[in-house]
Order: sequence, then structure tokens, then C-alpha cells
Amino acid sequence: MPVRKTARRYTDAQAAAGIKAPLPELETWPNQYAGYEIAIAVPEYTSVCPKTGLPDFAALTITYMPRAQCVELKSLKEYLLAYRNLGIFYENAVNRILDDIVAATKPVWARVEGRFTPRGGISSVITASWPRPRR
Repeated sequence: MPVRKTARRYTDAQAAAGIKAPLPELETWPNQYAGYEIAIAVPEYTSVCPKTGLPDFAALTITYMPRAQCVELKSLKEYLLAYRNLGIFYENAVNRILDDIVAATKPVWARVEGRFTPRGGISSVITASWPRPRR
């Protein structure tokens, strides 16, 4: 049986929501060592679905190998708390967080994983890594 094509249920503005929203600055401090990983667990991440306005919940794990700078945790907390009222899709949130961590710390590599709680019986795990593969 062929799949019927249906009309899009979201707008381009909803799809891009939150990607360029102003957020608190991520502060850094000078790294003293080389060749180790930092893993940061964030068990209570929240944001808002730009389509429905309903809250989204996730456990985030931010992992990176620092080069010259490490992210300062209080500024990271303030940055992530700003997502609480931000309309942004799961995929965009995880990728934006990765981009902002990379911009602030310029790590050897970085990865952000978001384990989003089920909505409508479906849960999602979004993982974004840097350096990014070429398209």
C-alpha cells in the first residue's frame, strides 16, 4: 500500500525556532592538562516544543576533550536554564548546545546526547558530535 503524502504540520519558522535566540554566555577557564575527557550529566533539561507549546524533558550528557579551555559549570547551568522557556525542536537544541560548547571551548572533540522522555509513546535520543562529518 503506498504511503499518502500529507500536508506539513509545522512551519519553517517553527522548524528554525530557537536556533539563533540570545542565550547567556558560556564562560570558560584555562585547562591545565591534556588528553582527558570531561562528561557533564544534566538530568533535568527542559525546553518547549515550538509547535505545541508543551514542555520537553531530557537527560543531557555533554562530553568533550578540552584543549586550552574548559566550560565553567555555573555559566553552563545558567545557559541551559535559558532553554526552559525557549521554543526549539529536540534536534535543534542538541545541535545548538554542541555548537555553543565548541565555540566557547574549542575542544579536541565534543559530543552532546539528549535522551528525551516519551511523548505520545515515542522517545528520542539525539546525538551530535564535533568535528562534524562533511556533507
